[in-house]
Amino acid sequence: MDPEDAKIVTLARGARLRAHVPHTGVAEGAAVRDADGRTYAAATVENADPGLTTSALRAALAAAASSGAREFEAAALVTEALVSDADLAVLREFGVGTPLLVAGPDGELRETRHS
Repeated sequence: MDPEDAKIVTLARGARLRAHVPHTGVAEGAAVRDADGRTYAAATVENADPGLTTSALRAALAAAASSGAREFEAAALVTEALVSDADLAVLREFGVGTPLLVAGPDGELRETRHS
């Protein structure tokens, strides 16, 4: 794995440890790298109403976008679950084809998806 990609996987692993998931226990961490090389990381923030839950990837993208990022080189998601279509759709809003590195909690890369 490219060192810059390994960095965002590591950031996503660390963020996963801070997830707030009292209802499902399904913790995720995500990190994104913008076109300027800046990185943003976030974790799942769960709510009793599933419609109000913020996924890790959406939170990382929101943090980046609110800091002015509009293009992304790559994103990473550390999860034991499947990648949701909704998360891919949000990533796609910033550019079709952005690679999403999907890793397990151990940091082992499972697959690379594209928005």
